[in-house]
Amino acid sequence: MALTIDQLNTASADEAVALLEGVYEHSPWIAARSLVSRPFRSLPHLKHALVQAVTHASRAEQLGLIRAHPELAGKAMVSKSLTAESTNEQNKAGLTDCTPEEFAKIQQLNADYNAKFGFPFILAVRGPRGTGLAKREIIDTFERRLHHHPDFELGEALRNIHRIAEIRLDDKFDAAPSLGNEVWDWHEKLSVHTDPGYAEKGQLTVTYLTDAHRACAAQIAADMREAGFDSVQIDAVGNVVGRYEGATPGARALLTGSHYDTVRNGGKYDGRLGIFVPMACVRELKRQNRRLPFAFEVVGFAEEEGQRYKATFLGSGALIGHFDDRWLDQKDADGITMREARRHAGLKDEDIPALQRDPSKYLGFVEVHIEQGPVLTELDLPLGIVTSINGSVRYVGEVIGMASHAGTTPMDRRRDAAAAVAELILFAEQRAAKDGDSVATVGMLEVPNGSINVVPGRCKFSLDLRAPNNEQRDALANDVVAALKDICERRSVRHTLEETMRAAAAPSAPEWQRRWEQAVDTLGVPLFRMPSGAGHDAMKLHEVMPQAMLFVRGINSGISHNPLESSTNDDMQLAVQAFQLLLDNLATEPAL
Repeated sequence: MALTIDQLNTASADEAVALLEGVYEHSPWIAARSLVSRPFRSLPHLKHALVQAVTHASRAEQLGLIRAHPELAGKAMVSKSLTAESTNEQNKAGLTDCTPEEFAKIQQLNADYNAKFGFPFILAVRGPRGTGLAKREIIDTFERRLHHHPDFELGEALRNIHRIAEIRLDDKFDAAPSLGNEVWDWHEKLSVHTDPGYAEKGQLTVTYLTDAHRACAAQIAADMREAGFDSVQIDAVGNVVGRYEGATPGARALLTGSHYDTVRNGGKYDGRLGIFVPMACVRELKRQNRRLPFAFEVVGFAEEEGQRYKATFLGSGALIGHFDDRWLDQKDADGITMREARRHAGLKDEDIPALQRDPSKYLGFVEVHIEQGPVLTELDLPLGIVTSINGSVRYVGEVIGMASHAGTTPMDRRRDAAAAVAELILFAEQRAAKDGDSVATVGMLEVPNGSINVVPGRCKFSLDLRAPNNEQRDALANDVVAALKDICERRSVRHTLEETMRAAAAPSAPEWQRRWEQAVDTLGVPLFRMPSGAGHDAMKLHEVMPQAMLFVRGINSGISHNPLESSTNDDMQLAVQAFQLLLDNLATEPAL
């Protein structure tokens, strides 16, 4: 029979510890210390209390917890002395059925890892979906984590132990995250579409209006129809728009969504999580044959990343009338203009103005997004309330010097374009650090036709500058641009610089932030408020209507714009439940 929160809350201390036996390997002290948080409000509250018991333990106790876990495919497995829980987990990952070569490889990795860190390698082998990682993925993760710093790896070991405990608790409480699994599976299905040149490498890249991009739009549209949306269309810029009508004709709508394009060799969840979480809410509403007092509009924005063309927030910008016609003549790396790409996709330029929304017909805009950073995972929190989105400005530029012979050109006679950009990179890094919360990044750097024995005559670069408010962003940008000018004058080179994007900081609307907070608190998850350093579609909608965002924890240190970007089915489940609560609470508010 499944364990219940009420049963745990009413049990004696000894009985409660016994009920939680096996959740943390050979470590009943964790359950015992968590009981100070009783009565537990929910399963997520219990999970957090257990995590906090470990967080506040001594380092010696934490190391003891790690060392209480068996090695993967190690001696305990061979001697059949694993706990029942560990046996089940290693079996699901196929570690009880290794080939001799796989077994030898894992044994060597175990030895190398123990020699470096002094504790066993810990990995939640049932994985973020709970169904088990492939052996190849386990070995790859093992090899990658061998290069971590010991302090960082201690944290990774504990985070994986918490994930192991979470799955074991789900089993004890018979709490399958079915909604999270559905959202997870939608991501997997969509990730099969990727641009040519990347598909062959097993990499995910979806840029504006490529065949893969259009296949994604068609897939999202099909899934929306299956989920029960009343109307689904792909609009004149490639946005996928699903609408679930409300019970009251003519009532204002709640707008939500995020983007489905990706950076090159990116992750599966950036943007897409904000499409599939509300889609799961619609599926549940449809299954219940239930209508809200307001309409619910979910948009998969066609473009946010600015990867194929120098146009960002194209999809969300079109909804507020900010489509720039000059974008149509931009060319991609293959010389294809956006106008040509749109014609190939069957999109009509004259239809774009009609996409602009009337803000008076909307309640506001909310967006769910993977955090894209390490804060939530380091705090062991599944959800975060976004207080504001940082302002940003982007440039692409080029320094032009003089290409010359690397052996015969004296150092004091050189006009080295790459050295000038290198100096700019260091200046931008130091200048942003002075603010404490500003950031500056040169993410693209190229010496066209460079040769090992030629002083670079040209160097192309990008600049991405961000800060919590517009004034701080502008001060940073002015200083960096002035430094570029000074560097080039001093080095006798010249430069070009084009501003490709400027986005204002977007503070969350207080009433919508409170709605997210109420929903998260109801789940029993501690409230954590945080700014967003990344730009989001919510920044564009912020210009015409109130907005607020919910962040979902990422695993693998919260890495994003990277194939390792991921989240768990349990955290996705909480995101769906928080969104459902927001909708339910909104439905009860008077005078919407």
